[in-house]
Amino acid sequence: MTSRISSLLVVSAIFLLAGCGLTGCGLAGCGDKIEPGTTKKSPSMTHRLAVVTARMMEQPLIYEAVGTVQAGLIANLSGKYPGEVKEIKVREGARVKKGDTLAILDQAQATAALHQAEAAFSEAKKAMDAAVSGRDSARAAKELALLTYQRYEKLRKTGAVGVQEFDEVETRHRQADASLMQAEDTVAASTARVKQAEAAVASAAVTLKEMVITAPYDGIISARLVDEGVLATPGMPLLTIETINGFRVDTELAETYIDYVRLQQKVLVSIPALSDKLIEGKITIIVPAADERSRSFLIKVTLSPDSRVKSGMFARVKIPLGTTSSLLVKKTAVVVRGQLTGLYLVDSEKIAHFSLIRTGRTFGDLMEILSGLKEGDNYVENPPLNLSEGDRVEAP
Repeated sequence: MTSRISSLLVVSAIFLLAGCGLTGCGLAGCGDKIEPGTTKKSPSMTHRLAVVTARMMEQPLIYEAVGTVQAGLIANLSGKYPGEVKEIKVREGARVKKGDTLAILDQAQATAALHQAEAAFSEAKKAMDAAVSGRDSARAAKELALLTYQRYEKLRKTGAVGVQEFDEVETRHRQADASLMQAEDTVAASTARVKQAEAAVASAAVTLKEMVITAPYDGIISARLVDEGVLATPGMPLLTIETINGFRVDTELAETYIDYVRLQQKVLVSIPALSDKLIEGKITIIVPAADERSRSFLIKVTLSPDSRVKSGMFARVKIPLGTTSSLLVKKTAVVVRGQLTGLYLVDSEKIAHFSLIRTGRTFGDLMEILSGLKEGDNYVENPPLNLSEGDRVEAP
């Protein structure tokens, strides 16, 4: 009995101590209230910045047709007569002037032909000189025979000469006429042979000249197609030359836009390799038939002279299609933060608010805004890096 009472007293003491501990915790720890932490907002700044009102603007609507720069003139140079290629004086990329010697074919045969023609001309000339001398003699003989005939005719009328003697004089007169006519025919024939020989000399000289290939105009050698020692046949391409200036752009224009172009129309052409420099061009050719597969028309635009333009460059031809009304802002107003693009709008209380936008086309230093801005909104034209949401914006 006594041990049981002792056990109950021990258990009671444990519960009493536990209760005091819990009470102490409640008094000491549970009574303290912890307030949530707060961060003080930094005071807003005041900026003196230019504020612009968004307006709809009319801008030209441009369609860009891509194309390739081509030389205005491209020629494959070849010989007109067969011959071995003896020398090629230029390399690819060489700039040449009109008349410069580019290649030389074997001239031995042409030179021999020229010498032969010159010799034949000399012989024909001598023969003609002899014929002229014979004609002059025949003419003098005819004149003498005529005078003799006229004198004997007068004497015959008076009976001073006999019939036989007069007939002999008359026969010599007729023979002199025939000799003169024959001499004149000989001169005419020899003159024709001289002209023929002269033409042969000129032809041989031309042939010899054609064995030397020269530049037909100022240009650049874009291809060397043969090597020295090759037997060139008539019409066989030896070199390719193209003009230095006078380039054009060949492009295909979709049939949808064909009504917007006309011959001699001025357009602008940009070439990315030249930092998108704009070059003025003129539409000189519009092929009237469309390609059946692409449904497009071939357009050729002649460019204004520019020494930096090279054949083969990529180009964009800007075709004007009219005008379009767009909401445009200065590019300097657009702020890019990571993948976010926006503007700082200024409300009626002159407080700046960052507004997300969606951009469209660019027109020079202006950018089209598709969403996030409406006409009449005020925005900061050139926001500084330290401009923040809620800052005040005053006029400069």
